[in-house]
Amino acid sequence: MRAQILKRVAPLSETAESLELVDWPVPEPTAGEVLVRVSVCGVCHTELDEIEGRTPPSRLPMILGHQAVGTVAGVGAGINPQWLGSRVGVAWIHSACGTCRHCLADQENLCAEFRATGRDHPGGYAEYLTAPANFVHAIPEPLSDLAAAPLLCAGAIGYRSLRLAGLTDGAPLGLTGFGASAHLVLLLARHLYPESPVTVFARNPEERTFALELGAAWAGDSGDSPPQPCAAMIDTTPVWTPVLQALRNLAPGGRLVINAIRKEDVDKAAWLDLSYPDQLWLEKEIKSVANVTRRDVREFLALAAEIPLRPEVEEYPLEQANQALYDLKHRRVRGAKVLRIAG
Repeated sequence: MRAQILKRVAPLSETAESLELVDWPVPEPTAGEVLVRVSVCGVCHTELDEIEGRTPPSRLPMILGHQAVGTVAGVGAGINPQWLGSRVGVAWIHSACGTCRHCLADQENLCAEFRATGRDHPGGYAEYLTAPANFVHAIPEPLSDLAAAPLLCAGAIGYRSLRLAGLTDGAPLGLTGFGASAHLVLLLARHLYPESPVTVFARNPEERTFALELGAAWAGDSGDSPPQPCAAMIDTTPVWTPVLQALRNLAPGGRLVINAIRKEDVDKAAWLDLSYPDQLWLEKEIKSVANVTRRDVREFLALAAEIPLRPEVEEYPLEQANQALYDLKHRRVRGAKVLRIAG
């Protein structure tokens, strides 16, 4: 099978390709697993973190990709053959132990044995992948493969972030950064909280224009002041400065949810400028988002099909995975990026 392989961790550049397109053996599903023939796979900022070493794979070489959609082409021992031909998605959560206190409390995202697709187990930048049958997700019929791929991570983690924000209808919501996840959060918030004005903070003027096209009440630069303080804010940027700016724009008692697995160190010194009276006083909160659960993915897929919610998607062939990642790193983003693996 064709697969894009990460062989070493290093900074992503336009000239040196981080991933190598190779012929790779088709994996065999073990007991409890299914084999998925991948049609498309979303491109996520987390892949940049893996390539550049902020969230490195547990072993190399590794096939990245954790927003894979395809059909079940094989089953391992103990799996009903009726799975064959089913359209499924594979998300960031590849597996968890199932027995710890977190798993038993529906918090498998916090499990010490959490394993990630494309980081700890080969992912979807390939024609085939394997996954535990109880960790794959049925794709609702109204959703195309292309539309479903970004929903598996950008959408599901955005859904979790919005739930953790504790927003009530009518209260202002702020979004810092406006990539794949944030544009889905905006669409979702307009459906779930129709009376809540959504403000967007983004450095790129094109992203601000895009946000207004999708229904944002206001869009400004990261350092601008919104028309009113936000009851909740969700940060989807890879850096630190927008976090401090978001805290300044929070209303008293407001909550900032940081939707990122890792932050880059380019502006880490920004934290030295944290002003307690301006940014944390009056019971403001900061909450991080850790991974996703199967419940997040499945609830969001069902909700997206019902709304209906359709992401903006830019498609690349598998051969251009490095270009898609480079474009993502340099904020050439309008919605989500998806690799076409098979027709």
